[in-house]
Amino acid sequence: MTNTAPAAMADKPDKRIISLDQFRGYTVAGMFLVNYMGFFVVCPVVLKHHNTYCSYADTIMPHFLFAVGFAFRLTFGRRVQTAGAVSAYARVVRRLLGLVLVSLIIYRVSPVAKTWEELQSLGIWGAIADPLKRNWFQTLMHIALTSLWITPVIRARSSVRIGFMIFSAAAHIILSYYFYFIWVNSPPNGIDGGPLGFLTWTIPAIIGTLACDWVVEAEGLPRVKPILFWSFALMLLGWALSCGTRFYDVPVSERPAKEKLAAHPVIPDESQWKSKQGEPFSSYLAEPPFVKPPGQDQRQWNYWMMSQRAGTLSYLVFTAGLSLFVYLLFHLACDRGNLQIPLFHTLGTNALVAYILHDLVGEAVKPFTTKDAAAWYAWGSFVLFFWITWLIVRHLEKNKIHLRL
Repeated sequence: MTNTAPAAMADKPDKRIISLDQFRGYTVAGMFLVNYMGFFVVCPVVLKHHNTYCSYADTIMPHFLFAVGFAFRLTFGRRVQTAGAVSAYARVVRRLLGLVLVSLIIYRVSPVAKTWEELQSLGIWGAIADPLKRNWFQTLMHIALTSLWITPVIRARSSVRIGFMIFSAAAHIILSYYFYFIWVNSPPNGIDGGPLGFLTWTIPAIIGTLACDWVVEAEGLPRVKPILFWSFALMLLGWALSCGTRFYDVPVSERPAKEKLAAHPVIPDESQWKSKQGEPFSSYLAEPPFVKPPGQDQRQWNYWMMSQRAGTLSYLVFTAGLSLFVYLLFHLACDRGNLQIPLFHTLGTNALVAYILHDLVGEAVKPFTTKDAAAWYAWGSFVLFFWITWLIVRHLEKNKIHLRL
């Protein structure tokens, strides 16, 4: 990977990287699947969010942040080349603040008060405290804030970006130690890492910028082996970090646990360290990703478990590596093998429209279903939902109407 901003494609401003569009389209399709089917009882466990381990559903949002980092590095480098740094920075800040505004509009909030007197008694902070913690901080808001957070280093050499990523991760650990982990997991529970989630969402975003360097700046075809190595290294590191969760196993004599959340969720206390002494090595190993851990009566919730709700470090490191690996597959299939899936192209080149529409279409279809619907009915309604959403996005594509982040 090179240490300079991507400039190799500056003389080809309209050239698209097929693998990125296809990867993003796959991610949007995966989002349709997990967001819609997660409503039903018959939905397979792997397609649901669980907050205590990484399921397939939990891989989708890191893919989005990876793609955002990749595209941000690429397009910002091009804009600096054509419009100058000052203009490029001003434009990106305006657009990201605009995305914040879009997020506040899209993620609707239930009425915070029933009467004028009640609203006055709440005050400004009382009215926005719960939405600020939960409703507003979903995918688009996290994309906007994470992008704003990494903007100062988006043009920096790779070592600076990696250092910034490590700094952000360390800040998240420290804040989680003092208050944040318990706060974000207390009612009303946060979503997707809560207001400070951008600190760890920075990890897949920065890895995406490094992947951009690898693809754009490589002479000829990028080398596959180093990228394959780093993707598996990150996944292994994420799993290794998750092994810290084993210090929160509840001894058999103390089950069921009295509290769901551990009292010391980031750094185990002395009794937890001592409880592990003399145990076999296997007792220190966490379950692999995608494997359900013991329930909260046998293991208290802690910072080291893979949790999208808390935006934990182990979860984002593992999924950043997984995102890099999945993107590598798309690179091999699309950039080298000339494979293009029309569905992924349609969704990947108009991802923001697809994201906004899928909620609207879902709200139109779901009133005619029930949570306990039969499998054939649930999956049939999903096909209808997917087809309607694709049909609208495809129509916009044919008319060359695109909404960019």
